[in-house]
Formats: sequence, C-alpha cells, structure tokens
Amino acid sequence: MSTFNISRRTLLAGAAAVPIFGIITRRGDAAEFGYKLATGQDPTHPVNVRAQEACDRIREATNGRVDIKLFPANQLGSDTDLLSQVRNGSVEFFNLAHSILSTFVPASSLPNTGFAFKDYDAVWKAMDGALGDYVRAEIAKTPITTICKSWDNGFRQITSSTREIRTPEDLKGFKIRVPQAPMLTSLFKALDAGAAPINFNELYSALQTKVVEGEENPLPIIATTRLYEVQKSCSLTGHVWDGYWILGNKRAWQKLPEDLRAIVTREFDRSGQDQRADVAKLSASLRTTLTEKGIKFIDVDREPFRAALAKTSFYKDWKAKFGEVGWSHLEAVSGKLG
Repeated sequence: MSTFNISRRTLLAGAAAVPIFGIITRRGDAAEFGYKLATGQDPTHPVNVRAQEACDRIREATNGRVDIKLFPANQLGSDTDLLSQVRNGSVEFFNLAHSILSTFVPASSLPNTGFAFKDYDAVWKAMDGALGDYVRAEIAKTPITTICKSWDNGFRQITSSTREIRTPEDLKGFKIRVPQAPMLTSLFKALDAGAAPINFNELYSALQTKVVEGEENPLPIIATTRLYEVQKSCSLTGHVWDGYWILGNKRAWQKLPEDLRAIVTREFDRSGQDQRADVAKLSASLRTTLTEKGIKFIDVDREPFRAALAKTSFYKDWKAKFGEVGWSHLEAVSGKLG
C-alpha cells in the first residue's frame, strides 16, 4: 500500500482537531534551547521523516538540552512567509528549496541552472564540493546560515492536464505554474511557456481550477501532494535539479554552544544522507506508483530542450548575474553551458 494515500488537504483539514506537529513532536520537559523547524512538505515526505529522526537524535545526544519541534506542511506559513520568519528569528530553522531561497540569496540558484546536471553523480560532486561551499558562503553573508550539507529535492519533471510535452515546441504558450523562483521563471519564459509564479500551498487549487495547465516538480512532491488527481501526463525532462537547505537564523544558531552546534550539524548531515537515498529510491519506484494513479509518463530527449535554451540568452544572462567565480564552479562539473 502506498504511503501517499493520505492527502495534504485531509491532513490540513484535520489539523485543528489533531495537530500534526503535536503527534510528531510533543515533548514533556522544557529544554534549554527550544527551537522550531518549519517545512513545506507533507508529513509523509522523506524531508519530514528524516528531519524528525534528526530532531529525536539531537534531543537524545544533547540530553534534552536542544529540543527542535517539527512543523510540516506549511503550518507556520507559506515558503515566502517562512523565509521572512527565519530571517527575523521567529522561526529558528526552516527547510527551503535552493530555487526559492534565490529570491533572497541569488547565488542559491546556481545549482538550479537549466539542464546543468545530467545525473546525481554530477549533482553531489558539485554540492559536496566547491560549488556547495561557494553557495553556503554567500548565504552566510545574510542573517541566515546553512546548518548542514544540502538535502535532495530531486530532478524536476513537467506535468500537464492538457497537452503532452514531448519537445521544446510543446511548451510554447503552455500555462505552467512555477515556484517563486527567478531561475525557473526565466527558464520557462526563455522556452516561450506562460510561466506563472504561484506559492506551493496554492498549487493544487490552481491546477484544479485550471488557472494553469501544468506544473513542474520532483516526483516525490507530485506523489505526496496527490497532483496526479489533477494532472494527466508527466514528461521526464529533468530540466532542473533542486535541493533543500536547512537554514538557521544566525542569531539563534550562534546562541547554541559550539559542542551543541556540532551535534545538530552531525545529525542533520546524517539524516540528509538518508534523505538523499530516500528520494533517489522513491524517484525510481514512483513511476510505477503514479502510473497506477493514472499519470501517463513520457520519456523525452533532453538534448533538444538544452539546445533550444542555448539558442536564447538564458545562459549568458545568468552567467552575468552570477558572476565569473560562481559560474566557473558550476561549469567545473556541468561542462560548458550555452
């Protein structure tokens, strides 16, 4: 039986009677450092499963001094709301996609560059290497910081309720929801699609009411949010890889003694490795699961999409925005872009 049979809406509808976070993270004793970790993903998503395991291990390893309570499914606000909250410290930790963080830290979307990575080997070589170090250093110049290595959001695929996307030409005029992320908006506009930035917590209703024809997300997101109920096909474009940063409010992070910070980082890195494996495994199995739910999968040749993008000013424009240093870190793994 799939773990994705409980819908996001059912969970949220029942939240008033039985708060999800109350079930997952209820604690009896007051901790020396009581922090909140907010996420936008459903409780069944590997992000929340592994984050909760990290929170439990941290509480145990610190003898209860650090108690991090998990608030999944945008309970504390939309992604853009939560980014403001972690900046001002009303939420101490927040799990956010690189692509959305780029509205605040532009360098965060370097790894989201369209068709930059061909596979996971390339992704982790970049993110656990010089490119990841560069992006984390840029984030650290702000009131927030990264508390561990990047987690995995997966390669993004395109779904549709109308036309089937097989070639770049099929995207012309296609009304597609994108997150509040300049890179993804730019990519689809360059390919002549009608890109509409919409917050994640409004996505299902936007598809249901045909405000947009389609959207693009990694398969675990498509599954856990039951987007297969309002979409017919999924084109395996893998157009962008996206990850998650677990971000910390810098003041709250620095309040933790160094030994406790080391424990928190260690346990979130451990859960991050587990979550990466989860997403890779899920992405392989979900094609079968989602086919059974009625989604038609379309294998596409990615090269024409990359070639179409290269004919536009997309790569040139983003290289100018990111600068030579950041772009060189990207091309060291991706190869020449544009």
